[in-house]
Amino acid sequence: MKWVYIVAGIALFVKMLFVANPTADLSQQSSIVELVVQDSGVSNAVSGIILRNRLYDTIFEVVVFTIAILGAKYLLANENPSCAIYQFTDQPSIILARLGATIAALVGVELAIRGHLSPGGGFAAGVAGGTAIGLVAITSSPQWMQDIYKRWHAATWEKVSVLVFIVLSVITLSGYELPHGELGTLLSGGILPLLNILVAIKVTLGSWAVMLVFIRYRGLL
Repeated sequence: MKWVYIVAGIALFVKMLFVANPTADLSQQSSIVELVVQDSGVSNAVSGIILRNRLYDTIFEVVVFTIAILGAKYLLANENPSCAIYQFTDQPSIILARLGATIAALVGVELAIRGHLSPGGGFAAGVAGGTAIGLVAITSSPQWMQDIYKRWHAATWEKVSVLVFIVLSVITLSGYELPHGELGTLLSGGILPLLNILVAIKVTLGSWAVMLVFIRYRGLL
C-alpha cells in the first residue's frame, strides 16, 4: 500500500510541473455575474451563488455548524461548572457594551432582510446577532440569560430553522422556485430571502447556545 501512495505522490508532482492549469477568461467576468443575477433574481450575485448555484455547500455548512454546537455541549458536559464568571462591572463599560449590542442587533436584522440586495446575508447576519448576544452576556446575569433562552424556546427554534432550511433547500434543488419578482426590490429573489433569514436565525441562536455553555463551564466567552 505504501508504494501506491508513493506513485500517487509522484504522479501529482509531475502533473503540477508539466500540466498547465486552465485560465479563466476575465473578459467574460461581467457576463457571468449578470447571468447569476438573472438566474437567481437577486442583485447580490454572492447571495445568488451561495443560496442557489452552490446550495449543496451551504446546506452542509449549516449542518457542520450544528455539529460544532453539539460537539461543544458534549465535550463540556462532564466538566464541573465554573465558579467565577468574568463580566464587566463598571457602568461605562456596561453602557457601551449594551449600546454596541443594540447596534449589532439592528445590523443583523438589516443584513438578514436585505442580504439579497446588498453585501450581507444569513451568515453575516448571524455573526452580528451572536455578537449582540455576546455583548449582553458579558454585562448580564448568566442565570437571566439562561432563563430567557429557555423561556423563548431558543433551542427548539434553532432546530426548527435548520429543518425548514433543509426542506426548502431540497425543494429548490428539485427545480421548484417561487417567482423572482422585480429585481432590486425587497420581495425579489423568490425563496432566497427566506433562506437568508433562516440561516441568520440558526447562526444567532446557535451562537447563543455555545456562549451559555462556555459561560457555565469556563466562566468566560
